Amino acid sequence: MDNKEVKSAIDKIDVPKEKVFKAIDKGLKMAGQGGKAKKKKIFAGLATAAVLLGITVASGFINPTMNKVLANAPLIGGIFQEFDDSMGVELETQDAVTELNQSITENGVTVRLTKAYFDGNVVSITGFVDKSVEKGHNEKGEVSFDVNFEHNKGDNDPWLNGQSTDIRKVEGGYNFQWKMEYPYKSIKDNFTLPITIHYINGIKGDWDFDIPIQQEKNSTLAILQEQEYLADGVKIRIKEILTAQASSSLIYDTVEKYKGDDIYILKAIDNKGKVYRFGNRTLLEESVKEDGYHSTARTKMTKLNSNTTSLTFYPQLSISDPKVQQLLDKKSFAFKSERLNLGLKVNEITKKGTELVIDYKFTGLSKELSKHQLDLFENNLKYEFLLVDKEYIGVIDSENPVPLKNHSISMNKVKTINKKTAHFQSTFDLNGEEKIENFKLENTILLFNFSSFVPSKELKPFTVVLPGGNE
Repeated sequence: MDNKEVKSAIDKIDVPKEKVFKAIDKGLKMAGQGGKAKKKKIFAGLATAAVLLGITVASGFINPTMNKVLANAPLIGGIFQEFDDSMGVELETQDAVTELNQSITENGVTVRLTKAYFDGNVVSITGFVDKSVEKGHNEKGEVSFDVNFEHNKGDNDPWLNGQSTDIRKVEGGYNFQWKMEYPYKSIKDNFTLPITIHYINGIKGDWDFDIPIQQEKNSTLAILQEQEYLADGVKIRIKEILTAQASSSLIYDTVEKYKGDDIYILKAIDNKGKVYRFGNRTLLEESVKEDGYHSTARTKMTKLNSNTTSLTFYPQLSISDPKVQQLLDKKSFAFKSERLNLGLKVNEITKKGTELVIDYKFTGLSKELSKHQLDLFENNLKYEFLLVDKEYIGVIDSENPVPLKNHSISMNKVKTINKKTAHFQSTFDLNGEEKIENFKLENTILLFNFSSFVPSKELKPFTVVLPGGNE
C-alpha cells in the first residue's frame, strides 16, 4: 500500500477526530518528556484505534516517538467500555463527561471518584475503591456501598429509587459505576450533588464528596396528544420529549380508573421503522381526582431522530386486583377475584405438627398455558399467600404488606398435585424464621392476591404526530 492509498483509507474512517487529535497531542507531550506510561488494558470495541494502529504498522510508519504516542494516548471511553455503557462512550467523545479525580481515605480504605455525566434523565458517577476494602465483611470480589445523596438518610433518598451499581475487579482494587435516575420534576442543567458513603463492605467511614453535575441544555418537543381505552378504564397523554446529547426522555400522564393499575410503554416505532426502547420510570406527580388515579412519569428513551415525523406507541396494562382474605376457622372455602375471571377453591387445611398444609385448586385458568407460564405460576404461589395473626391485620399496609415479625408468615413450599387441573398444595413452616406466636387456626387470617397470576394486557398501539410532521 503506497502513501496515497494509506491517506485514502484513513479518510474513510469515521472517528471522533478532535478527541483523537487531543489524545495524540497529549501522548506526544508525554513522550517528549521521557515519562514512562503505565500499561493500560485495552477494551474491545474501540475499532478506530485498532484500525489506525493496523494502518500504521502496514504502511511502515513506525518510529520510537510514535510508539510512545500510542502508549500514552488515553483510551477514549475506556472506563465506559469496561461497563458496556454506550451512552458514556458517546458522551466522552463529545467532551460531555466531567473529570473528577476526587479522593478520600477513611479507615485505611481509599475511594476515588473519577468521572461523572448527566444526560437527559440519567446521572452516572464512576470511581475506584482500593483493595483494602477486602478486609470488610463481604466475600472476596464483592463490594457493597451504603450511600446517600444530597444529605438524605436511609431508604428515604429519592436518588436510590432505580439506582444501579456495577463493579469490576482491576489491579489494586475495584472500579465501580453508579447510575441514578434524576428524581425531580424540574431538571437543572448544572448543580452540585453531595455524596456520603457511610459504609463499604461494613467498614464505617465518612467518605463525603461534592460532585459537579452538568449537561448541555435539553431541547423540548411539546406533543400533548391523548389516547383513551374506555373498556379498560385507562387514559394516556403523551406530553413532551426532552432530547439531550446521547438520549431522550419521554414525559407522559396516565389516568387509571382502578387503584393499583399500572401502564407501561413497551416501545415506540417511528415513521421510518426505527424502534425506540424505554427505561425505568421516574414518578413526578401522583393525585386522585374524580375521574381516577392520575400520575405523571418521565422515562429514558432511545435518542429521537431529528427527522422523525410520528411515533407509534405500544402500551401495556398491569391490572391490580383487590386482595382477598379469610379467617381459617373453616376447613374449606373459596376465593373469587373481583376483576379477573379467576377463583381459588381451598379443599382442605391441615395442621401437622409444626407445619400447616393448604390444599387448593384454581378455577378460570386458560387451558393453553405454556410450560413456562405454569412454572412462573407455581413460583408466584410461593409469595402470594400471607398468614397473619388476626389481631395485627390492621397493622399491615395494603400497598406494601411487609411481614410482621412474630405475627405473620409470607413464605411457603409449593407442591404441584396436578398441573392440568391446577391442583396445588402449600406448606407453611410454623416454627421457621417467620412465625406466628401462639398460632391457632381460628386466630389466623389467610390473605391472597390474584393480580400476579394474570399476564399484563397489551393495549392497542396508537400514533402521535410530532410537531412539524405530516401523517
